[in-house]
Amino acid sequence: MSDATIRPMELGDIEAVTAIEAQVSPHPWNRTQFQQSLGSSHRCWVLESSGQVIGYYLYSLVVGEAEILNIAVAPQRQGAGLGRLLLDHCLLEAAKKARMIFLEVRASNFAAIHLYLDSGFNQIGERRDYYRTAKGSEDALMMAKELV
Repeated sequence: MSDATIRPMELGDIEAVTAIEAQVSPHPWNRTQFQQSLGSSHRCWVLESSGQVIGYYLYSLVVGEAEILNIAVAPQRQGAGLGRLLLDHCLLEAAKKARMIFLEVRASNFAAIHLYLDSGFNQIGERRDYYRTAKGSEDALMMAKELV
């Protein structure tokens, strides 16, 4: 992890980001969605190690509020604190212009929920049947954190 760096996402990173997304999400974002985010006002960052993209996050910023849209670490690199590294970076970046940050997480994603709670997020609601699954749908937990 010592050589891991976080930098703004570039168009050339989309292939690697899409590949990671396909490995970690049951309903992954596609290349077009990442390209559109990169070309929009979304803030897009990648985590790179030894010249390879191994993680990323994207967030939006609207009128003093931020929302984490997507955050992921390549499966073979999970469990080494890289998700926390990305989240901490996101919180610092968002705090430059936002007072609050929000996110939605699958109710079954216990590792992510633990990370968010440990990072000071609170559950503020639930969206019933929000995510599609192979067996139908799954609830999303809505979480928020005040940025100071």
